[in-house]
Amino acid sequence: MPDDKIRMDKFLWAVRIYKTRTIAAEACSKGQVTINDLPVKPSRHVAVGEVIMVRKPPMVFTYEVLNLLHNRLSAEKVKEYIVELTPESEYHKVEMMRMQKNAVRDRGTGRPTKRDRREIDRLTGNS
Repeated sequence: MPDDKIRMDKFLWAVRIYKTRTIAAEACSKGQVTINDLPVKPSRHVAVGEVIMVRKPPMVFTYEVLNLLHNRLSAEKVKEYIVELTPESEYHKVEMMRMQKNAVRDRGTGRPTKRDRREIDRLTGNS
């Protein structure tokens, strides 16, 4: 196989974005992997310099291809092949979801009042 061509599903598996090549192929088929805002097929070839966006709800991860990789390597060596460009706002989404999940309301207190609802919205940033 020439060094300048590698399938998208194999590359995503090799750089440890997905645990198995089958899962990577399914993600491509479902439209969760895009390049230039266009969904890609698992058989599409990857090129150096392309920016790959991988949607793993609730986040969208962004990676730039630095070099091509045909075999799966250790996680430490993956840094030589891709660089993560995911914006901080994506990580804030996860943090906000984590904060909302931790909001606890005592059992038997009934529905929140209008004042309680305003306080909850203020704390979660849903004003």
